[in-house]
Amino acid sequence: MPAKGSVKRMTATPPNPASRFSLPAPPGIAIRQARLDHDGIVLFDALSLEIDAGRWTCLLGPSGVGKTTLLRLIAGLERRAQGEIACDDGLPVAGRIAYMAQQDLLLPWLTVTENVLLGARLRYEPASDLQDRARSLLDQVGLGGKGDLRPDACSGGMRQRVALARTLIEDRPIVLMDEPFSALDAITRLQLQELAARMLAKRTVLLVTHDPLEALRLGHKIHVMTGRPALVGPPITPSGEVPRPPDDEALLAQQAELLARLSAAAAETAA
Repeated sequence: MPAKGSVKRMTATPPNPASRFSLPAPPGIAIRQARLDHDGIVLFDALSLEIDAGRWTCLLGPSGVGKTTLLRLIAGLERRAQGEIACDDGLPVAGRIAYMAQQDLLLPWLTVTENVLLGARLRYEPASDLQDRARSLLDQVGLGGKGDLRPDACSGGMRQRVALARTLIEDRPIVLMDEPFSALDAITRLQLQELAARMLAKRTVLLVTHDPLEALRLGHKIHVMTGRPALVGPPITPSGEVPRPPDDEALLAQQAELLARLSAAAAETAA
């Protein structure tokens, strides 16, 4: 265990940026013995989680249990944590993660295309090299010809499609998603779930969600986070290819099991 306030991470040389857009095989991620104190409250203690390579892992649990904090820990944004995060291919996590948040976080003074290219702009990379890819991704997410719009001219669903394209243009093998579809209406949410499942296939995805049906549609493995300090419960493993139909009988049966786990988790966390 590293010293307090640190997370042990692999320090091998990260992938060459020139290899972007070829997307080598994504890694699995192991979180081992994670511990984090926040304002005197122990959020995690000895928390461990295996995230399978090239699959969707979904994480649910009561509000405030630490789901978003765990995403931040994986992304290297929580400096006070202890524990170990390692990829099964021996390469570091750093430099291989794309993060999609609940809010679209589009900059209102930039166009749709400029928002998609924001990451390259912040890294002082020549965005001109990515213009064709940005247009292609906007086509794929259903926004062809919309690249010159400003965010205020876009619906909520359109804005989240821009955010998805911005995530995809990073072309990272690991994608962390924090309730990215929760603010959308039911039909738009279903559409974007299907789009994300198709476009993020074969990547290692960790999705935090409060929606049991969303988890069962998209997840190859579903965990409930519970307690204080929080632990991650044993997985539910739905059968069939993602995205699963929302009216699938087996999915609806597992939804009842998942709701029961969430109810128990809420009671345990509040205790």
